[in-house]
Amino acid sequence: MNQSASPIGVFVTPVTPLQQNCTTVWCVKTGKAAVIDPGAEIDRILAEITRRGLTLDAIWITHGHLDHAGGAAEMKEKSGVDIIGPHPDDQFWIDGIPEQGRTYGLPTARSFKPDRWLGQGDRLTLGETAWEVLHCPGHTPGHVVFFNRAARFAQVGDVLFRGSIGRTDFPRGNHADLLNAITTRLWPLGDDVTFVPGHGSHSTFGAERRDNPYVSDAAMSRAPIARPASGPS
Repeated sequence: MNQSASPIGVFVTPVTPLQQNCTTVWCVKTGKAAVIDPGAEIDRILAEITRRGLTLDAIWITHGHLDHAGGAAEMKEKSGVDIIGPHPDDQFWIDGIPEQGRTYGLPTARSFKPDRWLGQGDRLTLGETAWEVLHCPGHTPGHVVFFNRAARFAQVGDVLFRGSIGRTDFPRGNHADLLNAITTRLWPLGDDVTFVPGHGSHSTFGAERRDNPYVSDAAMSRAPIARPASGPS
């Protein structure tokens, strides 16, 4: 991603055995940073923030799965910043993080209560940058997406991937809700928007509307809509 003229900076730290894209974003003018989805390896993430001369301002959570939220409590303890998000419909997933951690070999993962829940249309400020919150259920019922309009950038968690979409075979997942969220809340933001997904490579909404076999414009014109057999958590 070309950040040379952008009001924000972005770096990605893959964490956990599931290689989740923990994404740090910051305001270029002020150096204030937010960590999106600190699933684990908190000391490594904090060290990189310090190395870059940034100041951690907040923790933002897209949804309550272990690999995205399992390290949030530890990061809050070590930094003193607030945990913001996801939508309250994901509280049951957050409550289950310790059990998820035992299953996936991350026994130190802990549950937490966010300092602020998020909903559709909420706005966040990071330094001098403004971020929009979109509630995009389907992968989980409380999943949110973070969008910076000025930078044409979104962090979409496990809603959308390069060439795929989020799984909906988890408790309270809903395939129709996911497709609706992608097509009615993400696509209208513009084909030029670059996004970082929860796993894998970044892409643009335009590329996915053209080529994604599950949610491209061509795929959405056909019925029934196929579901991915498997995919990132």
